[in-house]
Amino acid sequence: MDIVLRATVMFVLLYVLLRLLGKRELGQMTPFELVVLIVMGDLIQQGVTHNDFSLSGATLAIVTFAFWGLVLSWVTYLFPRLEKLLDGEPRIIIRDGVLLEKNLRRDRITRREVESEMRLAGISTMHDVAWAILEPQGKISFIRRESDGPSKQEYDPDEK
Repeated sequence: MDIVLRATVMFVLLYVLLRLLGKRELGQMTPFELVVLIVMGDLIQQGVTHNDFSLSGATLAIVTFAFWGLVLSWVTYLFPRLEKLLDGEPRIIIRDGVLLEKNLRRDRITRREVESEMRLAGISTMHDVAWAILEPQGKISFIRRESDGPSKQEYDPDEK
């Protein structure tokens, strides 16, 4: 039972820590941050299993983490109001071609990062963006503006 309690405490600590890191940090990790995350996993394991190196102790810790992950998943599914709190919510970072600096600061995103993501999405200028939304998973979704040029005519087979 001791392992279950320690695994639960570590799960909550890890969950809070990852939420505090922010969306963008989890979406784009540097090699150093990946190594730190791996080392953190080892430290968590030591804190959870303590001196218990048995297969059953490790299994119990893993099952406890999986259980709490499943519980959070069901809670966000069954109670949509809690979804914002537990998973975060999308944040608009560009509206009608204008970069919303206040929202960038909230998630510690630079203009260069947004421009880089725009290029990856095949968008050359901010003016071409109707909306850019930072998703809870750390990805940025771009919605292009409607073109201002003449609209394409649809093909009408009856017209000659």
